[in-house]
Amino acid sequence: MLILCVFNLYITFIYVSIIIAYKIVNRKGVTMDEILVEEYRGELLECVHRGYICCVNEDGEVVYSIGDPEFVTYMRSSAKPIQAIPLIKRGLDTKYNLSDKEITVMTGSHRAEPFHIKALESIMDKVRVEEEELICLPTYPLSMNAKEKILRCQENKRRIYHNCSGKHMGILTLCTDMNCDKKEYWNINSPAQQEILSHISLISGYPIDQIKIGTDGCGVPVFAMPMKNLAMTYMTMVCPDTIKDELTRNAVIKLTKLMNENYEMVSGTDLICSLLLQDNNIVAKGGAKGVYCFGLKKERLGFSIKVIDGSEEEWPLIVASILEQINYKNRDTIDRLKKVFPRVIVNDNNKIVGESIVKFKLK
Repeated sequence: MLILCVFNLYITFIYVSIIIAYKIVNRKGVTMDEILVEEYRGELLECVHRGYICCVNEDGEVVYSIGDPEFVTYMRSSAKPIQAIPLIKRGLDTKYNLSDKEITVMTGSHRAEPFHIKALESIMDKVRVEEEELICLPTYPLSMNAKEKILRCQENKRRIYHNCSGKHMGILTLCTDMNCDKKEYWNINSPAQQEILSHISLISGYPIDQIKIGTDGCGVPVFAMPMKNLAMTYMTMVCPDTIKDELTRNAVIKLTKLMNENYEMVSGTDLICSLLLQDNNIVAKGGAKGVYCFGLKKERLGFSIKVIDGSEEEWPLIVASILEQINYKNRDTIDRLKKVFPRVIVNDNNKIVGESIVKFKLK
């Protein structure tokens, strides 16, 4: 009997320890995600997409949150507009006579459609960047129409077809102006990368020594911070009046204006960034592995989204739902998202076989 009591006490101790450890992990933002979207095929639940949403105001206060706003994640390509700020501050757009579209493609994740390639080739000619200097390896365009045309013409893969090549050209342009080694432009210790890092910290309001550094899919540094600072980044981008430094403020004003005016250069035809940026009140940019960020100018709010399984298909549903839940005034933007990305699931025969349902409520 004594042995049984001791054993029961031991089991209870282990159970309580696990519960305490679980709660500690939750406080660190590791597991405190919530269901964002459920996918049904017929009446059967087939997929569940969990994640985080954070919204901050101009004072950096969390206004809405789904999951832990302290959850740390990589910015991925949502950082691209910020990475272009040093180039504008130094007046390199004027120095090299870059067109509005050429500047904008540096902020984007293009799909190598013909108008993207035209801008990229023009940048190379003006800045005297050789395609071989890009560390992203040759690939085919992400645009299916562009890829099919290249395959039909039996053309080769190219480095500038990579969807990050605009960003890489921007960094190489910065290296050229700073007289630093272009062969090391991908290295976090490069003076160009250090200048970019300082602007990531400035715009996000996150201490530079706390930003976690990784390597992005395209080979250059990628930056990680809490969800609330990701949201703060886009709040700052839509509220440049909060930026004290005049040169930085003017660079942000110029970049965001160009992103709205040349929305097709930020991603591609009928993609979420292009659809949102048609609304002059919105600045938006997504990244790999489920990260999406946007800011609302009149409302002075910044939002960050992280779908924890890395899926991007749910972005339009999530963003449209966020806008509806906050009673966003421009209904055309919401309708545009829903028209291109309906909630119904269609199979290869264009038959409706299911639906996606948004499950979160902003709080």
